[in-house]
Amino acid sequence: QVQLAESGGGLVQAGDSLTLSCTASGRMFSNYAMGWFHQAPGKERGFVAAIRSNGGKTAYPDSVKGRFTISRDNAKNMLYLQMNSLKPEDTAVYYCAASTEPEIVVLPSDFDYWGQGTQVTVSS
Repeated sequence: QVQLAESGGGLVQAGDSLTLSCTASGRMFSNYAMGWFHQAPGKERGFVAAIRSNGGKTAYPDSVKGRFTISRDNAKNMLYLQMNSLKPEDTAVYYCAASTEPEIVVLPSDFDYWGQGTQVTVSS
């Protein structure tokens, strides 16, 4: 069992940066691939970033590639999402998720545990 808790969301202006954090409980964190997803009202949950269990590989959709960076600190059971050059269309609730598999996965159905989410609002 893994419990995830996101933090760091807020209201920012277009072009600003924001870093989200995800605190994970449990001793298996370093064995799990992790991901970030977002969901805007009326839209499906969308893939934002993923990272291999050892941090050695990452993946992003084209919409955030070059702007967002996912990272993790396995010694601290922490996952991060650095978001730069934010756009109004990035506005959504952001969720961190854990997969019990070590390799990167990108579909919501591939993840086994989810946090409660943190709101990110980007004003124009």
